[in-house]
Amino acid sequence: MTNLSIITNAIAYIQKLFADNADGHDADHSIRVYHNALQIAQAYPDCDHEVIALAAMLHDVDDHKLFHTENNANARSFLEDNGFSPERMDQICEIINSVSFSKNRGKRPASVEGMIVQDADRLDAIGAVGIARTFAFGGRHNRTLASSVSHFHEKLLLLKDMMNTQEAKELAGKRHAFMEQFLFELEKETKL
Repeated sequence: MTNLSIITNAIAYIQKLFADNADGHDADHSIRVYHNALQIAQAYPDCDHEVIALAAMLHDVDDHKLFHTENNANARSFLEDNGFSPERMDQICEIINSVSFSKNRGKRPASVEGMIVQDADRLDAIGAVGIARTFAFGGRHNRTLASSVSHFHEKLLLLKDMMNTQEAKELAGKRHAFMEQFLFELEKETKL
């Protein structure tokens, strides 16, 4: 069982770290990933729910697109400040390092906890929220509409078939269908 005060501390920590971020990699994203992970983890009662919760919450605190840290310095700092052992920190950081799409393309995490967190993050990249995040990121980084649409074909439409758990596959199917419908309408209107 996860200590709720640690989760409260984690929320405060990520809200501070991501305070100036408006490109879809923000505290709200991490909190959604946390909730996705807890939903998936319900089907795996023997997994380590605390590790899942913290890896999900902290999965972007050292993202190379956002921070110039090494060896998960931000995640380790939070975990150390909250009394975690070096072994427990390593376990959580190993999962965090298995989440990134660009760094782990084609790789499946070694643990069920890692698979759950990776699925939870990928679920937040698709569906309605994935569409919103794509255009928020595109706007923040001066991407054209066509460039943002390309991102769907290069990454987001691939994620449904890359889910690790059955629970995530079912959730991804609905979100994927919504994205396909959105892209159909967008392409009809814009001729992209």
